[in-house]
Amino acid sequence: MEAGYATREVKQYDRAAVKAPWFRIKEWDYYGIFGEDFGLGLVVADNSYMGLLSLAWFDFRAGCQKDVVEIIPLTRGRLNLPSSADRGNIRAEHNGFSISYKHADGGRILQVEAPGFESGKGFAAEIFLHQPPMDRMVIATPFPSDKRAFYYNQKINCLAAEGRAMVAGVEHTFAPDKHFAVLDWGRGVWAYNNHWYWGSASGLVGGRSFGFNIGYGFGDVSAASENMIFLDGRAHKLDQVRFHIPEAGYDKGEWMFTSNDGRFEMRFTPVYNRHDKTDLLILRSETNQTFGHFSGHVILDNGDRLDVPNLFGFAEDVFNRW
Repeated sequence: MEAGYATREVKQYDRAAVKAPWFRIKEWDYYGIFGEDFGLGLVVADNSYMGLLSLAWFDFRAGCQKDVVEIIPLTRGRLNLPSSADRGNIRAEHNGFSISYKHADGGRILQVEAPGFESGKGFAAEIFLHQPPMDRMVIATPFPSDKRAFYYNQKINCLAAEGRAMVAGVEHTFAPDKHFAVLDWGRGVWAYNNHWYWGSASGLVGGRSFGFNIGYGFGDVSAASENMIFLDGRAHKLDQVRFHIPEAGYDKGEWMFTSNDGRFEMRFTPVYNRHDKTDLLILRSETNQTFGHFSGHVILDNGDRLDVPNLFGFAEDVFNRW
């Protein structure tokens, strides 16, 4: 694997070419579609020894979430997740819960059916994500502890969302000037213990499409970091960004984000923290995904400063033993 970054998909993934035990292969497509009022997280994952389908519905005004999760044992690649983020559709179903991702002219279509949501009240959604020609974050990251381990990742920000969701009989409308999505497309072979930090936001700043991807914590990132700014569809590469999380707790005070070159300086005011924890001894996972508002400034590649007031997004701290 050649470590480094790009702003478009320059290589495709090939599961058949992976030279590692089958149970170490991890593949997923995660879409997070968020606005200040509500949001939706969708996961289709094939972690080889198990598949995962999940939805998380967030009501940020009420400060709550509701989830549907289905585990499919021993998938071993049977979910057939595509080798490209730009081609190949996904449909996965288990126990009546189904998720579909489809490519379409000008964007992507997400469809969800979860009749068991909230004790049978049901959940259904169809959302179109607008994707004009635009840069993205693409990175290949090796793991020093295992020469067979790698992570090939693409993050596509600033996908304006349009559609609706019926949530326990109540309709919610996604508006493309208020709700924006990020795709986290991941394929690779992971080390057993991992701890990562990830932050993302997309929206409008001064009427212009703006977003960012920041993160670190696993693998060897000496060749490249995953930190990027996106303005009007063009990527601006950052070096190192650090998360400063309040000791009092994820949602107990302002976070700070600083960069080694002064090009990304933000404070983050939380509104809701999603905490999930699983402990099955051999398998462990703990996630704190905190939603809130970013305010500060960034410096573009040409040296121009862009002030960012009150942009909604999230930052997370995740530990996995898998």
